[in-house]
Amino acid sequence: MPPAHPFRHRLRVYWEDTDAGGVVFYANYLKFFERARTEWLRAFGIGQQALRDATGAIFVVTETQLRYRSPARLDDVIDVSVDVRETGRASMRIAQAAWRDELLLAEGEIRIGCVDASTFRPVRFPDPILQHLR
Repeated sequence: MPPAHPFRHRLRVYWEDTDAGGVVFYANYLKFFERARTEWLRAFGIGQQALRDATGAIFVVTETQLRYRSPARLDDVIDVSVDVRETGRASMRIAQAAWRDELLLAEGEIRIGCVDASTFRPVRFPDPILQHLR
């Protein structure tokens, strides 16, 4: 199983997630990681649309690095972890991994930037986010 301390989001692999070989299409791990980060924020009571409406801030992915270890297949139930490794004023580095039981499927790091929705210029993380990053 994934480590106990990072946030974990459980999901099922659907037909639409797989490729012609019957395994999860490699790019879909980015979608799985995105869903887990969204649910991580929701676990703190932070909805991204509400945050945008209140502060004008949105998150953008600025960098990704993934390693694929083992395939996931149709109907697998997988756990995706979110573990913040580094935070700055307007960006954070998050380690993420996808597991099926004790088997590591994919792992990587995602850098997220916080920007103003109208200008796409970097802005400081809003206070509701900072409270959970400390």
